[in-house]
Amino acid sequence: MNKDSKILVAGAKGMVGSAIVRNLRSKGYFNIIEATRNRVDFTDQEDVKSFFERNKPEYVFVAAAKVGGILGNKNHKAEMIYQNLMIQNNIIHSSFLYNVKKLLFLGSSCIYPKFAEVPIKESTLLSGPLEPTNDAYAIAKIAGIKMCQSYREQYGFDAISLMPCNLYGINDNFDLENSHVLPAMIRKFHEGGNVVLWGDGSPKREFLHADDLAEACYVCMEKYSDSEQINVGVGVDISLKDLAEMIAEIIGFAGNIKWNTEVPNGTLRKVLNVDKIKSLGWQPKIDLYEGISKTYEWYKENLP
Repeated sequence: MNKDSKILVAGAKGMVGSAIVRNLRSKGYFNIIEATRNRVDFTDQEDVKSFFERNKPEYVFVAAAKVGGILGNKNHKAEMIYQNLMIQNNIIHSSFLYNVKKLLFLGSSCIYPKFAEVPIKESTLLSGPLEPTNDAYAIAKIAGIKMCQSYREQYGFDAISLMPCNLYGINDNFDLENSHVLPAMIRKFHEGGNVVLWGDGSPKREFLHADDLAEACYVCMEKYSDSEQINVGVGVDISLKDLAEMIAEIIGFAGNIKWNTEVPNGTLRKVLNVDKIKSLGWQPKIDLYEGISKTYEWYKENLP
């Protein structure tokens, strides 16, 4: 990409999309199209085609998605699979039709089998059953990977796929029904009282700051061109119990924590093998404690 290349960031106001925009601007890229729901309905094929016809981007980052935590994924499977399939199908297809030079599609580590050997390698994809609570979302993202691979194979379209671990950072979603575990904990501990958390605290998760993912996206857009998806993470995990204690310490929470064991834990351990992304020269830079502290400061400054 040149500094004046026309770059489309789909989902530019979300946590990941806004991080990509900040990263690009910090490097001197100025011709950025910040696509949001207000500018284009990515679930509408004709609207997306018209948007591409008007704007003619050269490079595309697909950060637009319908996302949620365990409860959102479990209770809204129809929206998860329909909206994500429509969003990614329309953007990838229009990118091909309007001669985009390169496209980067973002998925999620939930694409991997529930009982995958850890650390999870890219080759594990489709080798076993998915976690039932988020299988609809995962299947949509797997379809996105396969679409990128198919357009590369049949048309020579340069489309790549990145699969990040659990993400957090500024512009995250802190809604208790639809958020992921880390921002939900931040909100619960901030609001105080006796906090109830799901499961028993034993599952381990890997957390990556959105700004570190944005740098990985840039590195891959510059250096990676292959059909296989590439994992992005820190390569280490933390139990939800330890995470809760860390967030409680950062916030200064003095109440009681209760674990609701009637709620399913989900996958017990999910940490990615990140050898491939690190071979490109990328390394995560933001320590989890530091990242949560900065995210909490942003949250306090931007309370609704």
